[in-house]
Amino acid sequence: MNGEAALVEITDLYKYFPIRAGLFSRHVADVHAVDGVSLTIHEGETLGLVGESGSGKTTVGRLTLSLLRPSSGSVRFKGQDVTKLTSGEVRALRREMQIIFQDPYGSLNPRMTVGEIVGEPLKIHKIATGREAAERVKELHHLVGLRAYHVNRYPHEFSGGQRQRVGIARALAVNPSFIVLDEPVSALDVSIQAQVINLLEDLQQQFRLTYLFIAHDLSVIRHISSRVAVMYVGKIVELAARDDLYENPLHPYTQALLSAIPIPEPAVEARRQRIVLSGDVPSPVNPPSGCRFHTRCPVAFDRCIVEEPRLLDYGNGHLAACHLVEERKGEAPALTAAQK
Repeated sequence: MNGEAALVEITDLYKYFPIRAGLFSRHVADVHAVDGVSLTIHEGETLGLVGESGSGKTTVGRLTLSLLRPSSGSVRFKGQDVTKLTSGEVRALRREMQIIFQDPYGSLNPRMTVGEIVGEPLKIHKIATGREAAERVKELHHLVGLRAYHVNRYPHEFSGGQRQRVGIARALAVNPSFIVLDEPVSALDVSIQAQVINLLEDLQQQFRLTYLFIAHDLSVIRHISSRVAVMYVGKIVELAARDDLYENPLHPYTQALLSAIPIPEPAVEARRQRIVLSGDVPSPVNPPSGCRFHTRCPVAFDRCIVEEPRLLDYGNGHLAACHLVEERKGEAPALTAAQK
């Protein structure tokens, strides 16, 4: 991906949510949702962002679109720092950056027909009105595999897969170049997941779209992503090209996640070694010292408890933040924020 232009550049991004308690709502602690994340998303690629629930991946997506304001750090889209834009400027930027939500029903207004839902962005951004808007809505329905007569129906009249297609059509209405996909298939049946994933891939090729694909299902991530970033309790612990990460995972957390993927061959499944992590995911309110994974890591040692590992490049853009990997492979060069 080195030859591709960087469409989105996330640098040292932090997001802390304050916890208030008591009669006077005093600030007593913070939820460390995102803690120093840096990522680059190249034009035309799909960057997969994976991790357990509570890892901060959805917060990264919302920060990228300025749906949330960061505590510190920057998000550059086509060279422009979106964290410093006014609300009016952010609204104008919505034509370039869109999101498709996890819940295909909760993200649609039940009082509006799907034609009105898909056509609303056209009205808000003054792209089309009247007959022109109606024709554009029908075109978008056809594009995502819905019929023209569906425009007069309400969200409750559709299946989950059809509702997600409505969400995709709504996102495409303003001709964006970048879309955040926040677990877009996790609420769907497996057979429907494949249809929606194939649709997203077709649309990406047709319109040269760039995706940030957030998920916890590594099988889905492998199918659609160009590169994969792994998050754990607010931090990126590994980042690599898709095939490199799946065939040669460096971080123990990534290895554990991959070992949990079901294999549809009983003989192979019986032979492989599962890595079962003990304990629970640490609280982002009071994250562990040193490496945040050390409380569950099967190979942790003393250094992991007291020293936070650096995200280092071990060749071909394969990054990992692990003391054991660093000691086994020798010290790799540390990354600047622009390289992450």
